[in-house]
Amino acid sequence: MNDNQSLVISKAPVRKALAMIEYSTVSAGITALDIVTKTADVDVLAAQTICPGKYMILFCGGIGAVKASLEAARHVSGLIDEFILGRPHISIFAAINGKEALPQRAALGLVEASTGAAAIKAADTAAKTSWVNLAEIRIAHGMCGKSTVMFTGEVAAVTAALEAAKKEAVDKGMLIDTALIPNPDDKMLAAIANRRG
Repeated sequence: MNDNQSLVISKAPVRKALAMIEYSTVSAGITALDIVTKTADVDVLAAQTICPGKYMILFCGGIGAVKASLEAARHVSGLIDEFILGRPHISIFAAINGKEALPQRAALGLVEASTGAAAIKAADTAAKTSWVNLAEIRIAHGMCGKSTVMFTGEVAAVTAALEAAKKEAVDKGMLIDTALIPNPDDKMLAAIANRRG
């Protein structure tokens, strides 16, 4: 996978804890990957280089195993960001794959974060705060390491979800920007859909 391709999770885990950890170098990331897989029985969903030469590991499993692997990997130098979700929102996995449609006549919320971990955590917070559809989580590809989240719904729901996601990213010091588009134009939605391929 090169830096211009999106992250793809081939099989979404059911009722498993989810964690992600990002490192500033590939060598640190691969060292951490070895530790993650040796520490406990976890499933690695993705482990790859991301822009700009960082390395990310996304893994799942039982909460105890995921916590143990994450804790062990935290000791590798070069750690940029990480998260653990005991019960990730069900729509997280489809959004990472960018498979959700952008419905017409729905407000659009966007969160831009400086790490993939912060974006996924913000997306989970948004989805658990309000009735929104997570449309896409784009992790660091073609964006110099930044990540974005897009979600849709009624204006009030998107506003509430955006505020909660923004707070999550601000609290981690990873927020870059947010946007609320109350009535996106159909041509804009088509352009976004074409970009997603």
